[in-house]
Amino acid sequence: MKKMLTLLLSAGLVATATQAMSSPKEDLAHFRTYFEQRFPGIQLNEFGNGPYALDASKRLQWESMEEFPPYEEYVDKGREIWETPFKNGKSFASCFGKDASKVRPKYPHWDKASGKVVTLEGDINKCLKANGEKPFGWKKGKIAHLGAFLGYEARGQKTNVVVPNDPKALQAYEDGKHFFYAKRGQLNMACADCHVYYAGQRIRGNVLSAALGQTTHFPVYRAKWAKKGKGDGLGTLHRRYGGCNKQVRARPFKAQGKEYRNLEFFHTYMSNGLEINAPGYR
Repeated sequence: MKKMLTLLLSAGLVATATQAMSSPKEDLAHFRTYFEQRFPGIQLNEFGNGPYALDASKRLQWESMEEFPPYEEYVDKGREIWETPFKNGKSFASCFGKDASKVRPKYPHWDKASGKVVTLEGDINKCLKANGEKPFGWKKGKIAHLGAFLGYEARGQKTNVVVPNDPKALQAYEDGKHFFYAKRGQLNMACADCHVYYAGQRIRGNVLSAALGQTTHFPVYRAKWAKKGKGDGLGTLHRRYGGCNKQVRARPFKAQGKEYRNLEFFHTYMSNGLEINAPGYR
């Protein structure tokens, strides 16, 4: 325990008064240093593979699954959604541009005009509404299928979230950061408890993934979701945020609400420099 605390302090990840004053750039350097020291020898992009980067036996199972990945059919469904015209003759390309591979790397981002963090899912439904179409549900189904296609097209491009030097943008980032490290629920746990301090350890037979690289592979196909019959197994990042809150017996926030959008802003920024490898399998 003493060794772990020393490592956390050296990486600047223990919540202190000085941490609140650190810049996003400093936070990112500390975050990456922590995981590089915690898991020496693991290449940066490997963290985007979650627990499969940390556990050899899990990796073998995952590599076998990736030969015929269960999310593949949903990438195709997403492609169909992208290519199908709206009733007015326009399409998603009218909102996002014709090159589907350039869409995913733009999100999330700060929008000065609206004064909020904008997500891919938010702009998908904004596009639908602007063209007289019914918006998709936020957590699964068509919105996840389209996200899977856009993520697949963007594979290999690097995450590059920008936090502008704007008081409101910095506050949104800090709010997301606070959410990530704050204790909540009956189990009194934070996102950081599982995915920073105890990353690589097992809980109920599952290996806890490192927070570094977690956002690169969303939307994600989870065998657990498929087995429970909750849709087709594919889900958005905010669906997973809600599930994590429930697991610590905390009341989840609304998908695409301010809390989760700001969390996504911070969370994704912490994976800057890692390649997009969506969709993923877990």
